[in-house]
Amino acid sequence: MELKEIISITGRPGLFKVVTQGKNNVIVESIVDKKRFPAYASDRISTLGDISIYTTDEDVKLTDVLASFHDHYEGKACPSHKEELSALEGLLEKILPNYDKDRVYKSDLRKIFQWYNILIKAGIKIKETAEKAASTEGDTEKKEVKKASSKKATPKKGAPKSKGGKPSSAKKSGPTKTGSQRGK
Repeated sequence: MELKEIISITGRPGLFKVVTQGKNNVIVESIVDKKRFPAYASDRISTLGDISIYTTDEDVKLTDVLASFHDHYEGKACPSHKEELSALEGLLEKILPNYDKDRVYKSDLRKIFQWYNILIKAGIKIKETAEKAASTEGDTEKKEVKKASSKKATPKKGAPKSKGGKPSSAKKSGPTKTGSQRGK
């Protein structure tokens, strides 16, 4: 399972994976207790691959931050999200030194630590999926450049178009009936 397949739902604790999609909802399964329930269109759903963390320079994707956590804690669980907030801030500053302390809310800081521990406990590989995501983004950029250059190099040769006139397959209608010829 990859990190971009894992979602977070606003107002619900924990992380979820998408099981199937219905007509007007998505069936999700909790990673922690394996319970399934529907998530409707009114729920705010975000994949872990779409979430970024504010920094003083450029925003950093959550997958990259989780990979840094994985390196720092060597694939083992990090301190609980229930630790004292100042201790969590110090740990995040070691892992991500340029995170923006003003724009990263305290609740979001706790979520990062909680989500990392959930992923480790569930046995989801963080490092490999983060590397795959980075390599696929690079591959898609190379493919787009390749497509753009191939479009310029080979112009399309189409059949010559006929100008004006009626199409040959048009059905001819008879003369328009007027007056007494219409029948009653």
